[in-house]
Amino acid sequence: MNSPVLKSLSVLLGLFFIFVGVIKISSIVSKELHKDLRKEYVKYAKVFPFSELLSFKVPSKWYRRTVGVLEIVFGAALAFYPNHKVKNGANMGLLMLTVMAMYSHYMVADQMERTAPAIVFFFLLCGRLVVFFQLKKQRDLMQEQAQPVSNGFKQE
Repeated sequence: MNSPVLKSLSVLLGLFFIFVGVIKISSIVSKELHKDLRKEYVKYAKVFPFSELLSFKVPSKWYRRTVGVLEIVFGAALAFYPNHKVKNGANMGLLMLTVMAMYSHYMVADQMERTAPAIVFFFLLCGRLVVFFQLKKQRDLMQEQAQPVSNGFKQE
């Protein structure tokens, strides 16, 4: 499946998440953005949904770093790994992270300016999966049509 649309979506989304992950774990790209994210993750750690379930308070520093590392790993897999199963797994991981981000934004009553990127990238990741499955369906249908029909009768 060498669709330019699928390849472009994979690379661009992967690079975006690598960039965002680097900002979360380091101030190399932008000190202001990194400082702002550090402050925001203090709020997000307080509303982490599994805290009550696990009876464990998540330290904001480790929550931010974990999300950042996962974004870098999943983003790199989505952008550069050739296997579609791995790419789709990375896509699903990033979808879970964006759902968690939307949940966190909602729970701390963030303004739409903060929530909008998570929503946009949620839909882009969903769109990438739709494109993949449509191409797979199309390829499977073409392979099915290319195979000779064997119904037990001798064809002349």
